[in-house]
Parts: sequence; structure tokens; C-alpha cells
Amino acid sequence: MANRADVECWLTDMDGVLVHENTALPGAQELIEQWTNTGTPFLVLTNNSIFTPRDLAARLRASGLSVPEEAIWTSALATADFCAQQMPGGTAFVIGESGMTNALHEVGFILTETDPDYVVVGETRNYSFEAITKAIRFINNGARFIATNPDATGPSAEGALPATGAISALITKATGREPYVVGKPNPMMFRSAMNKIGAHSEVTAMIGDRMDTDIVAGIEAGLHTVLVMTGISDQAEIDRYPFRPDEILDGVHELVAPMPAETEL
Repeated sequence: MANRADVECWLTDMDGVLVHENTALPGAQELIEQWTNTGTPFLVLTNNSIFTPRDLAARLRASGLSVPEEAIWTSALATADFCAQQMPGGTAFVIGESGMTNALHEVGFILTETDPDYVVVGETRNYSFEAITKAIRFINNGARFIATNPDATGPSAEGALPATGAISALITKATGREPYVVGKPNPMMFRSAMNKIGAHSEVTAMIGDRMDTDIVAGIEAGLHTVLVMTGISDQAEIDRYPFRPDEILDGVHELVAPMPAETEL
């Protein structure tokens, strides 16, 4: 799809696209309102699996964005959706927070520490040696290894924090088993998001700020891709990759349609 006018549904990343350091970026609220007022199906995507959609909706409100929780799609939800499709009513041992455990409960999974079907590693600030040891032993005994996202580090006010990818790497080193990663850049996350809103790839666009996750996954999922320059990407970053987004914009404010001029009576 080369023409933005053909887009009927939108997927958008959150950090670096709609918000930056808990502050709404220019045009973000106006774009959300535009989609809502026109009945345009959309989802806000995030690789963060710590929080539930309700938690994230509250955090976005504090940043100045009004996004309903049903319009938020996390890597935890995508992971739970994937597991439920693969093994309905299965069991899992989870290293993660409420965003991941709630998502698995919602699809009918049972959380267990006895011979689980899956070991699921998500984002958390409470990693423990005991939990990682259990995960390693379960995988060695045949449990399938799933990770919500590949990010090795995450940001904080004090600097980088170890994230899902770092803990998954530790488990991989101990077991020799690589996890199946559901979140971006796996286009599986986009496909599950499109299924949620009944969208088709031929008329869906993805807005992101990262070439290595948002844009490549969007291209592989067959979406119209829009890179915004309000996150981590600059021209040097773009030039590193052999692929290109369909559009490069300064920010989401460029996607907001101008208000029609009032006609004088």
C-alpha cells in the first residue's frame, strides 16, 4: 500500500510516538480524538508486559492522553493469545508481573509450578534466582520457552535496567534453548492486534519510532509503515537498514487532519 488515503485501521507504538517521558507528544491526543470521532479502528501497542491495559490507560491519562483500555494491546496480551491458540486450557510458569499473569488467566490458562506446558518470561522488576532456577529446570524437563519481547534493557531515571531479553538470555545459556518471542519485531504481535480489531493488512498502517522493531515488523506483516522522528531514530539510524518505511514524518501531528474551515453565512 503506497497511499495513506487507503488506510482504514491504525496500529501505533506508544513510547516515542504518543508519549515521551510521561508527557504527551504534539498531536497525539488530537490524533486519538480524530480516530475516535471518525470510528476508525485503532490499537496502541507496547512491548512492555508489566502493566495491564487498565494500568496503561491510567498512565496515559496522567500524561494527557485519553486512550480506552480496550484500545491498548501489549506483548503480554499477544503472548497469552498465542499460547491459547497453541494449547487451549494449558498451564504456565510465569516470570513476570500482573500484565502477564492477568492476560494468561483471561484466556483460560492455569498458572502452576508443577510440570507446566510453558515457561513464559515477561518484564518484571522482581527477578529471583529461585524463579529463574525453576524456569531452567522446567524447560530442561520439556516445557516450551516463550518470551514476551526481546528487549535486553529498559529505561529508568537512573539508567538502563535489565529487561526480558537479558533474563531470557540467562535461561538460554543454562538450557541451550532459545525462546519463541511473541512481541515486536515478530509480526505475530501485529497479526494478533489486527485480529482483535477485525483489520486486514492491506488497509492497516503501523506508526513507530524504531526501524528495528516497529518498521521491520510492519513491513513483514504487510502493513503501510510510518516512522516518526520523535523517538530514537534519526537519519543515520534509518540509513543503517536495507529497508525503508512508506513514510517518514516529524511526528504524529502530521497525521492530524486539519479542521474544516467555517463557512460564513
